[in-house]
Amino acid sequence: MKYRRITSRCFISFPFHRLKQELDFVLANRLQPEISLEGDCLYTTSIQEFKEIAAALAATGLACTLHAPFFDLAPGALDEKILAASRAKLELAARLISVFRPVSMVCHLGYEKNKHSYKEEAWFAASLATWRKLLALAQSGGAIFMLENTYESDPVRHQRMFTALASPMAGFCFDVGHTMAFGKSPWQDWFPAMAPWLGQLHLHDNHGERDEHLAPGRGDFDFAGFFAYLRDNGLNPIITLEPHSETDLWESLEALDRMDIMNSTF
Repeated sequence: MKYRRITSRCFISFPFHRLKQELDFVLANRLQPEISLEGDCLYTTSIQEFKEIAAALAATGLACTLHAPFFDLAPGALDEKILAASRAKLELAARLISVFRPVSMVCHLGYEKNKHSYKEEAWFAASLATWRKLLALAQSGGAIFMLENTYESDPVRHQRMFTALASPMAGFCFDVGHTMAFGKSPWQDWFPAMAPWLGQLHLHDNHGERDEHLAPGRGDFDFAGFFAYLRDNGLNPIITLEPHSETDLWESLEALDRMDIMNSTF
């Protein structure tokens, strides 16, 4: 395969329902999936089905990462019942670590200034308890626990959370598209503040208006400057591409090849 040098060193986002449908394509092209557990798959899929997918990946020598659900969840909720439901779904995802043996499991911190700034200390306490439990579950399965940025416009809450978690098994997943589409902030606002915890990247592009998930280079993100910074500072995070179509997948791989992202530094 033309892009084998790249696909052997990165992961490709696949919602679980798509992974089931396109498993032959994934195996044939030796794509290492980041398995998104969004939607109802944690409720409707038997453990045997999960094991069969995991066995097929393992038999082909393909590693994976997991992406825990985040839609409709409130891991720092002040309502006890909503908090309990959010934690229960996240823990269902974490139980699959023993099945898939992923390199990492990504969760969303979920801080939204317009909601949480009014009761930030209470939000932080509830959120910290949630993530401590998830971190312990991930660590017991040998997976690095990652917290991703979404609507946060600066790194302050992530810094505080990682400082409180105080674990080498907890890392920051920097989603480059979210900084522009939601946070409205450049990557320079996040680094070097988050460099000590950087563990993973989600790569896709947009024009700063919405989360378009374009191939790198088709939007406005400063990939050249960002990767130069990573190289200059010896940072070697896990890389996940997040295309939403097969066309964007091939364009994303071509972009990484053209940018020479997977050089000896990564």
